[in-house]
Amino acid sequence: MVALAASLLIAASSSSPAAVARAWSRDLNANRNIAAARLFAPNARVVQPGVDVVLTSRALAVGFNDALPCAGRIVAIQVRGDRAVATFVLGQRPKHHCSSPGVKAAALFVVRGGKITLWQQVAVPKAASSAPTA
Repeated sequence: MVALAASLLIAASSSSPAAVARAWSRDLNANRNIAAARLFAPNARVVQPGVDVVLTSRALAVGFNDALPCAGRIVAIQVRGDRAVATFVLGQRPKHHCSSPGVKAAALFVVRGGKITLWQQVAVPKAASSAPTA
């Protein structure tokens, strides 16, 4: 009984919005675009300036991840319910060129059932923008 409860707790924590955001960041930083794409739910929505698209196929999800030029080291995560806002310090990633290393960026992750249903670039939260990046 205790082992079952522990397994359920581990499964729940690994699919939390913060855990999913961290997993996505690890995969993206290592240029594992297929693994990063697996974290997106079918028909997940991606929103960035000038882009608002529904990922209607796994190929589109892989393409979205591959199109991101920078890695991102998470320096802060704010969670509320099924939402996490992750603040990143941008950097180089394999086989890509990041034109803004060291700059902070943020993304909102809405996670349901352990999958990203919405990934949206957002303004860096004020608390994270003044925090040291080390």
